[in-house]
Amino acid sequence: MKSYPTLLPSVLVLALSLASRAAADVRPNALFSDNAVLQQNAALPVWGTADAGEAVTVELDGQTAKATADKDGKWKAVLKPQKAGGPFTLTIKGNNTVVAKNVLVGEVWICSGQSNMNFGLGSDANAAVERPKAANPQLRMFTVVRASYAFPSAEVTGKWVVSAPGSSASFSAVGYYFGRDIQNATGFPVGMIHTSVSGTPAQAWTSLAALEKVPALADYAKSAHALIAAYPERAEKYPAEKTSFDQALAEWNAAGGKEYEAALKAWPEKNKAARAAGLPAIPKPEFARAKPAVPVSPHGTGGAPTVLFNGMIAPLVPYAIKGAIWYQGEANSGKAAEYRTLFPTMIADWRAHWGQGDFPFFFVQIAPHNGMRPEIREAQLLTAQSTPNTAMAVITDVGDAENIHPRQKEPAGARLALAARALTYGEKIEYSGPLYASFKAEGNRAIVSFTHLGGGLVAKDGPLKGFTVAGADKKFVEAKAEIVGDTIVVTSDQVATPTAVRYGWARFPVVNLINKAGIPASPFRSDTESAE
Repeated sequence: MKSYPTLLPSVLVLALSLASRAAADVRPNALFSDNAVLQQNAALPVWGTADAGEAVTVELDGQTAKATADKDGKWKAVLKPQKAGGPFTLTIKGNNTVVAKNVLVGEVWICSGQSNMNFGLGSDANAAVERPKAANPQLRMFTVVRASYAFPSAEVTGKWVVSAPGSSASFSAVGYYFGRDIQNATGFPVGMIHTSVSGTPAQAWTSLAALEKVPALADYAKSAHALIAAYPERAEKYPAEKTSFDQALAEWNAAGGKEYEAALKAWPEKNKAARAAGLPAIPKPEFARAKPAVPVSPHGTGGAPTVLFNGMIAPLVPYAIKGAIWYQGEANSGKAAEYRTLFPTMIADWRAHWGQGDFPFFFVQIAPHNGMRPEIREAQLLTAQSTPNTAMAVITDVGDAENIHPRQKEPAGARLALAARALTYGEKIEYSGPLYASFKAEGNRAIVSFTHLGGGLVAKDGPLKGFTVAGADKKFVEAKAEIVGDTIVVTSDQVATPTAVRYGWARFPVVNLINKAGIPASPFRSDTESAE
């Protein structure tokens, strides 16, 4: 592994000064704290920092593991697999003693991605009903504080929070619904480690080592190397730039900037309401003074390649986990062809770092929205079909044409949980909607076959919608679609001999194919070789 400088000399001197006053204190990673959930039936690494050479003892439920801090003050002890249960006390002893209380052993899942994973339960469409029912001491969430770094970090900031009506408002809504359903289905305690950042692309969540190995992703690796090379100079200048920015921002706010931003935030809904009422459009708010530009951190922006992996994934490794759920893709929707490579690369990267094999990785397909091209959903579908131990939750029934953040998060969490219940916990249930398998032309009919029939194909609330068909001219036209047994027959008077069929191939697909299990079908196209 390459070694990178992480601090400038002046900062390093300060860090060493502080460390000298607390060098004797054993300090575990923040994940090992009150209310933690540890993974059952798996070796349990516990790690942190201490004085170089310091002996560390870790105790849990009658078993003990020992370690010695290395020359850099890092230590790791490994407890033997533990059965589900608790609450326990986790005790870590060195020259001092750290005690984590109310610790459970059960199932631990990572929940990550961008804004739709970050979306809080307090803003969910069903919050008024769900939050009063959220009192569940067997369900906890650790929310990682946002951190982006040019280099991999060993430190993480956050705390475990027990699910309750008050605390659950800040939980990831998708993570909450997933964890709730897994806890209900298995009876085990469930801990969700929530680590997501709005508006971020998958390359930010992928390590430099992984990006370097894939020629198609070489530009991202170059970007990460450039960030590392520029770090010393940027770090030298940044404190003064930040001070100047803070002063300029205070002056801007005092001149009316805060009021302007509030008006700008409220403008879309007000304008939408005015249009709906047949009133003239409301002009977009304007402000004479430009808002001061935020200085670029020496660690780059939140969307820079590798920085979120370094700050929000690397510090979690090697915490024992069961698997991961993911809701992201909006930030990569403009490069869907690349996402076919990038997304599987990121999944493989996480699995390599954890060293737990191909752990379960389940993800949400991007919701219908006017800004989301269908190719990004296809890239996700192809990933589910080509990457082992993955599954995709389809949410074509909860999209919003004008809002990329649909407020109904329960379907996403519940469908992810169906995948886990079936593929990870062995329940004999259907976990997917119909998935395209093949089509054949018979005269003027395109006969389409599917997997995951879920007891049979169903047209929800009327005739099937969303199918198009093309002939040799490759021009797609709206088509009639009918369920015939376990297939769908697609026809159009304009196409004599079908050569390709598509379903839901639109930014905002209007579709209604489900199976008898009630799960929607994924959009697809049979002509996957077509250019974007």
